[in-house]
Amino acid sequence: MTDRLTPLLAERPWLLADGATGSNLFERGLQSGDAPELWNVDHPDRVAELQRAFIAAGADIILTNTFGGTRYRLKLHRAESRVAELNEKAARLSQAEAARAGRTVLVGGSIGPTGEILAPLGPLSWDDARDAFAEQAAALAAGGADILWIETMSSIEETEAAIAGARATGLPTVATLSFDTNGRTMMGVTPSELAGLHERHALAACGSNCGIGPSELVACIVNLATASNPGAILVAKANCGIPRYVDGAIRFDGTPELMAEYARLSFDAGARIIGGCCGTSPDHLRVMREALEAHVRGPKPDLATIEARLGAITSGASAQLRGEMDRLAGAVAGATGRRTSSRRTRA
Repeated sequence: MTDRLTPLLAERPWLLADGATGSNLFERGLQSGDAPELWNVDHPDRVAELQRAFIAAGADIILTNTFGGTRYRLKLHRAESRVAELNEKAARLSQAEAARAGRTVLVGGSIGPTGEILAPLGPLSWDDARDAFAEQAAALAAGGADILWIETMSSIEETEAAIAGARATGLPTVATLSFDTNGRTMMGVTPSELAGLHERHALAACGSNCGIGPSELVACIVNLATASNPGAILVAKANCGIPRYVDGAIRFDGTPELMAEYARLSFDAGARIIGGCCGTSPDHLRVMREALEAHVRGPKPDLATIEARLGAITSGASAQLRGEMDRLAGAVAGATGRRTSSRRTRA
């Protein structure tokens, strides 16, 4: 299949990914406990309207409404036999809106975790996980997805099962993990380990999404950029601030101004695909686009800069960031010393 992502990245310093699907569908009537994926058939007009809003706000990449589209997640809603139908319909909905944009907009086929724990810690075998991801990936490809977008993962094993399932389609594959408190995923994975996975599997891009707020995510991107090979395409897709329980509902406290600052710092940190996750609305995304268009990349942000502009970082994540900064400074000093020694030798 044609790779549409690489040529677009070659033309642009950054691409804007979309915002949240789930929290925005709640604003459009989705009820707690419902499967958003069923809306691809039951309320396709509402799904399409959200995607139009993201495109109008400036998104270059929109994700399909298929985060829970594997047979294991759909089984919770007695819809495990509808994997092909729901995923293919979601991709077709997204591709139709992208085609109306009047500019290049790519469709990422969203693939989230199975919700199961893989062996040996849990009952799901790696082969069964891979087969479930392959089933979903094939349907997304059939519906016209340009990229397979594996997101919100927490274990290397499940991420690798998803990559293996996606690979049969021939589409470019992106993988993002969710780094929580102390700069690790729920299963203990660090940004450095994600960098290794990126290299082993030659992913189109890798990065972080969701998590516990913009400051933590930018710190993860700094760490990931330091650990990654030069030229690696990194993805930042942070939640819109911190969730709060207000008037019987979960609300995210991030303002458009905060998300604009986060977008600028993510670009400075090394991300080239920048978007929002939970709580990020088209209004937030529009301000992020404006901020990036007016921004000239600055130096990689340090801990003080991130905390001053986005808020505090948990102690574990800040220790990771200090460690990566120290290693980077040591590497630069070492390289400078080698160059100086070389010049003296040649002289």
